[in-house]
Amino acid sequence: MERGTRIPDHEIEFLADWRGGRAAAYRGIKRSIVHPEFAASSKEFVERVAFDVAILELDQPIRNGSIQPFETDVRPLEGMEVGVVSYAHDRSESPALQEVCHVLARHGGSLVLSCSVDFGSSGAPIFTIENGEPRIVSLVSAKAKVRGEPVALGTNLTGPLGDLMAMRADGDGVFGRPKPVVRSMVSTDAHSSTGAKFLRP
Repeated sequence: MERGTRIPDHEIEFLADWRGGRAAAYRGIKRSIVHPEFAASSKEFVERVAFDVAILELDQPIRNGSIQPFETDVRPLEGMEVGVVSYAHDRSESPALQEVCHVLARHGGSLVLSCSVDFGSSGAPIFTIENGEPRIVSLVSAKAKVRGEPVALGTNLTGPLGDLMAMRADGDGVFGRPKPVVRSMVSTDAHSSTGAKFLRP
């Protein structure tokens, strides 16, 4: 696919609880909404990572009682423990807790995590667990190295997710922006203001 080309909604399929080559539910996508501040080609750290989030509206609801959405929560504080659950390239048939790690820093609207993620982890949820309840607090946006050590960069959910839900409720997903937002699906190199060299998993 050409770099920067947005995948048409009708070509996207949502597979709920994908395990061992089967899903508990299959759904098409009625509409996708990308945050208007996300810039796939930007070299600015905040623009590339802080707004790297989108929502997909399913063409039909899932009425399977065993499939329940996770709650979301605000950005975790520096030093807090988080976990990444992903379908990385070496575990594409089943989700797995990839790693338990810690928040190293909160930079702008983004998170720098001690997690070492790999290709296939892009978009993976980052969880905190309080009182036995997992909550999604971020999404994996890129992998990076800071002072030679592997880290993961997480997108911000606190403000951007609220923006996207407002766009969905507004009905057209345009949010007053005449220029459509595109998302790169190809790995890229860049240097952020933190000095981290990062790649999209």
